[in-house]
Amino acid sequence: MAALLEVSRLHAAYGPTRVLHGIDFALQEGSITTVLGANGAGKTTTLRALCNMVQTSGEIRFGGVRIDGKATEDIVRLGIAHVPDGRGTFVHLTTEENLRLGAYVRRDKRAVEQDFERIYSYFPRLKERRHQQAGTLSGGEQQMLAVSRALMLRPRLLLLDEPSFGLAPLIVREIFAIMRTINQSEKVSILLVEQNAAMALDLADHAYLIETGRVVLSGSADEIKQNDAVRRSYLGY
Repeated sequence: MAALLEVSRLHAAYGPTRVLHGIDFALQEGSITTVLGANGAGKTTTLRALCNMVQTSGEIRFGGVRIDGKATEDIVRLGIAHVPDGRGTFVHLTTEENLRLGAYVRRDKRAVEQDFERIYSYFPRLKERRHQQAGTLSGGEQQMLAVSRALMLRPRLLLLDEPSFGLAPLIVREIFAIMRTINQSEKVSILLVEQNAAMALDLADHAYLIETGRVVLSGSADEIKQNDAVRRSYLGY
């Protein structure tokens, strides 16, 4: 399986505050990779760095082509969709208007119209609420909308930042099951940042553990599950 994303010596900072200290990782085409770590470890910054939303240095290759230094909108056009922490819902727009924004860089307008039904097949509740103002949706529905808006890009790589945050366990399981279906049926690769380590490792093929901006452990999800330090610190047993 070829590497879709390759990251080498990635540094990132907010002004004088350095957050990432030369991390290296890769994501295979068609896989689900998770990044684990405590609050403040640098997980969210890693996703932002991939989209050139923070000060970065180092090398990022997507599909074999260097994308470090490219404008964020050009990175989106290459097929990288980012679902940020906090969901980023445009609360004063309707559900459907939010989805249209997700496809704003696409030129295949006829296919965009067809994709509404594809998205609604994954998330039927969004179809029921397509004319409803997004700010009136429940937290779970807003998370579904954030994921759906990213899928409207028809991405090759989906960056998911804390999709379980603040949601009921039943909703989280539903969203994670849909992510697995999307990965398997549409071959969308996924890079998942997630506080719920147990669920992330159940979903992922590969995992990286970040501590204070450095990768300290990597391996298959099954290998990481069996690591004693991970089990004590992140899995609770």
